[in-house]
Amino acid sequence: MPDGKAQRLRELREFLRARRARVTPAQAGLPDGGARRRTPGLRREEVAVLAGVGASWYQWLEQGRDISVSPQVLDSVARVLRLSDAERRHLYVLAGLNPPVARVEAEDLRMCDGLRRLIDAWMPYPAHIMDVYWNCVMYNEAAGAVLGMRPEIRQNCLIDFFTDSVYRARSRSWQENAREVVAQYRAAWSEAPEDEGFREVVSEALEVSPEFAELWERHEVRPGGQIEKELEHPVVGALYFEATQLRVPVRPDLTIVLHTPQPGTDTAARTQWLASPEGRRGAMYPVAG
Repeated sequence: MPDGKAQRLRELREFLRARRARVTPAQAGLPDGGARRRTPGLRREEVAVLAGVGASWYQWLEQGRDISVSPQVLDSVARVLRLSDAERRHLYVLAGLNPPVARVEAEDLRMCDGLRRLIDAWMPYPAHIMDVYWNCVMYNEAAGAVLGMRPEIRQNCLIDFFTDSVYRARSRSWQENAREVVAQYRAAWSEAPEDEGFREVVSEALEVSPEFAELWERHEVRPGGQIEKELEHPVVGALYFEATQLRVPVRPDLTIVLHTPQPGTDTAARTQWLASPEGRRGAMYPVAG
């Protein structure tokens, strides 16, 4: 057996043993067994019965033998062992299967307050956070002042890219970036191909933008990463940014987009002035392209 696979199966053996020892019979809805039980955790046979699998098969799995497994059986084992979503995904990887799409644990939902502080601390540069469908969850003041983000637009970064007249009027690099944006959205959808949320956004984009429809038909795929943006702001003039997408593993449903001034430009100074009291007064006019 290749060294990598042998190491993975050893990790599987130790992981299952540790997780089995953590679950008490009472947690599993079983009698505790009294003095006959030498350890507080579940026995292998009990895990097999509760998961609906054969005792020999589960023993082989926990011994790290090279056997066939299915997602359904692993989910049953994960349920009995009371695995968290991260532990369940880890079990899949150790068993040699592609892990399921990550879910957000309830206790991690409170991270939004910290993420709000993060993008506010990114001032005076634009930053925003979007969900898996690219709906804008929150943005800082610079994203409004520089990119034109505002409550009355669609608040979906894909659709607004093609339909917001303010952003299109300011974006010098719109044509160059459009192809990249569409390819990145197709890549995002490929992570959850059966998710109807992506289908709904694409259907709307196809309806409102012939330019999107033409690019979508190319079936290009590119992972999210970094895009260079060139903007012409009506107050401070030319701005050059690198827009970088960042993922937080514990919140796989969110993506942070940070705009950083490109080196060799005066973008940093111009955005700092725009965020100053003087710059804010100079920008006090209706948003227009």
